Amino acid sequence: MPNIKSVVKDVLRSRARRLRNNATKSRIKTAIKKTHSAIVAGDAEAITSAMSLTVSIVDRAAKRGVIHKNAANRRKSRLMKRAAVASA
Repeated sequence: MPNIKSVVKDVLRSRARRLRNNATKSRIKTAIKKTHSAIVAGDAEAITSAMSLTVSIVDRAAKRGVIHKNAANRRKSRLMKRAAVASA
């Protein structure tokens, strides 16, 4: 642990942010896996609901700076392509 008071506070803030960011990234991965399983199952209703939930989670993470905006758009685009192929 550092000796300087402001640096100690920075370390504590960084730890809290890291935990929050890791939880958000985990939520993104879980949502994407659920969407993939809905796509494989081929259920249009499940695909739509899972896709909207995943897009919401990814957009929120990008807005808060957990992932980059372009990374969020790339993930959404890839999911949309797979969903379109599955429904066609």
